[in-house]
Amino acid sequence: MNLKNYILLFFSIIFLFSCKGKLEKLKATGDAKAIYKAAITAFDKQKYADAQDLFEAILNNYRGKEEAENLYFKYAYTHYYLKNFLLSNYYFKNFATTFPNSKMKEEAEFMSAYSHYHLSPTFRLDQTYTEKAIDELQNFINSYPNSKRVDESNKLIDEMRKKLEIKAFEQGRLYHDMKQYEASITSLENMQKEFPESTEVEKIRYYIIKSKYEWALNSVLEKKEDRLSTTIASCTEFSNKFPKSKYIKEINSIDKIANTKLKDLKNERHQVKSTGIRP
Repeated sequence: MNLKNYILLFFSIIFLFSCKGKLEKLKATGDAKAIYKAAITAFDKQKYADAQDLFEAILNNYRGKEEAENLYFKYAYTHYYLKNFLLSNYYFKNFATTFPNSKMKEEAEFMSAYSHYHLSPTFRLDQTYTEKAIDELQNFINSYPNSKRVDESNKLIDEMRKKLEIKAFEQGRLYHDMKQYEASITSLENMQKEFPESTEVEKIRYYIIKSKYEWALNSVLEKKEDRLSTTIASCTEFSNKFPKSKYIKEINSIDKIANTKLKDLKNERHQVKSTGIRP
């Protein structure tokens, strides 16, 4: 770092401490009106940390007063702009409850849900906040069906449902890769019920059939015949529904092998019944 940069850094630090010193001096005066005015000014200048600090100094002073509505609303926004989304969710929700007749209630309820949206992580992680955001956005749509934010809310819900869908599919595929075929079948079939609008139906059914086939092959003799029959039925259904699928060649191969194995099992069973001796 050259001398010029050191000088700039030095004066930046001095300026920062000077600003903080002014805020502390203002708060120390206890002049709620002056602090409120300074907080609004800081908020309008997008100095959200300063605004939040000043708002917190006078929250109790303005409780029940006319200015409280604007103060609490902007205070919630400071948490949002500072990316404290858990707190912004809480304070927007609290605002809507505290000021049920406010013209800003609709926006507060949307921002409460939107804060949870920002907490929604990648599909590989726990999706608690994703589910909360979906529920809150759906409640918002139900409460304000004519709101200009309905379209955006629906888009956000679709985005998060897609994330849940991907997570559900990856879980089912993971079970398959771990050779837990029954769990894979159950997981993927439940996914089909939960996400009937999925655009990945072919891929889902493909993995269900693969899992059914492997499960049948690894089953005890007494259950193998029924499970092969189930696999064949699923292959037939897939071929009828998706004759041009990119998976059709492999599905037909599974179908052919499963039919051969089923035929061999039936012949073997018939031979045992006829002779009483297993070949």
